Amino acid sequence: MARRRHKKRTHVGASNGPTNGTSANSSASRGPKTMVIRVGAGEVGSSVTQLVKDVRSMMEPSTASRLRERKSNKLRDYTTMAGPLGVSHLLLFSRSSTGNTNLRLALTPKGPTLHFRVEKYSLCKDVRKALRHPRGGSKECLTPPLLVMNNFLTPDTGGASKPSVPRHLETLSTTIFQSLFPPIAPQSTSLSSIRRVLLLNRELPDSRSTASNNTKPYVLSLRHYAIATKPSGLSKGIRRINKAEKTLKERASKKGMPNLGNLEDVADYILDPSAAGGGFTSGSESEVETDAEVEVMDTDHRRVASRKQAETAHPAERDSQRRAAGTQKRAVRLIELGPRMTLRMTKAEDGVCGGKVMWHEYVNKTQDEIHELEKLWDTRKREKAERKRVQKENVERKREVRASGNKAAEDEQRPPDDEADSEAINDWESDAIEDEEAA
Repeated sequence: MARRRHKKRTHVGASNGPTNGTSANSSASRGPKTMVIRVGAGEVGSSVTQLVKDVRSMMEPSTASRLRERKSNKLRDYTTMAGPLGVSHLLLFSRSSTGNTNLRLALTPKGPTLHFRVEKYSLCKDVRKALRHPRGGSKECLTPPLLVMNNFLTPDTGGASKPSVPRHLETLSTTIFQSLFPPIAPQSTSLSSIRRVLLLNRELPDSRSTASNNTKPYVLSLRHYAIATKPSGLSKGIRRINKAEKTLKERASKKGMPNLGNLEDVADYILDPSAAGGGFTSGSESEVETDAEVEVMDTDHRRVASRKQAETAHPAERDSQRRAAGTQKRAVRLIELGPRMTLRMTKAEDGVCGGKVMWHEYVNKTQDEIHELEKLWDTRKREKAERKRVQKENVERKREVRASGNKAAEDEQRPPDDEADSEAINDWESDAIEDEEAA
């Protein structure tokens, strides 16, 4: 008898489907998700369109990488779908009438929103052209990047100079950027899952520029790197030999293998600089800077001691053996992936792209004007709450009227009990008379 087919792609228990009845928006799988959107679709230009694609690849895997915008789409369309899809952040790219590229970073569903002006940016293709050995492949984007933030809080100068952004807004911007990616647990996160680094550096204003200009801009530099590691303390020839096991499994393995056919011993290849076109000519080739070395767990397969040997060994000796056998030194190198962006904060407001302005770079208000605006926003909040209350009462009243109307219509269609009984008796008498006449 033929075996029954079990679908493994779209049903419960599949690798890409819901497991154990949990949906994508459940609390167990809830995490930060983003949408990178072009406001105005084709009106922003080809360069900004490519920048949006690069930012989507940078924000993967928790982003809508295949999102397609339309010119008719409004901001309300995205905010309405953000809740059902579990989207927590919106990155909105747009172009003003003067040609400036702007970025709005908003938290859904209640805000706040940070407004930035993109002063400079470089696309991924431009970064790859500038590198001698660019990084290829997309395996790095399978896991979220490691977020590194620097100088987000202004150092305390004892009141000598006024900060460009209030202290509470600096803390707010730090919290917003930290919430873009899931938090990392150092005890449980494996180092192999950290393949990228997203660097956000705040450029502190120069004292000369602040002396000439009273404005102190809040400028952020964004860089995106891939993490590459290799064993440290080894020459290039030894590293190529260590890769033999991996390269032999590939079809195009002969390309990276050294030619040792003319040598009598492998030691000739290691010690002779001109042997097989490899080796090293100086000690600098095998030396790595100490600040670029880290100790990581060795993933090579090793002989496991038996239970009896593990029990008889001394605890201190067992720990030292485990540390010696389980760690190795590796050199870390960062390869830039792109994009690059220089962001200048211009405004911070409450709500999703519409609300009370908490800070503005070009507009300064006096205390009286701030109090007047706060009163205006309080009045708007009360009016909005009153409108919601009236709408809720109207909905409840309409539901009651609809329910009572349906009940009244049912009562009208249903005859009373006395009339039903009399109609039944009359029907019975008419049937009896008809039977007698027929007899």
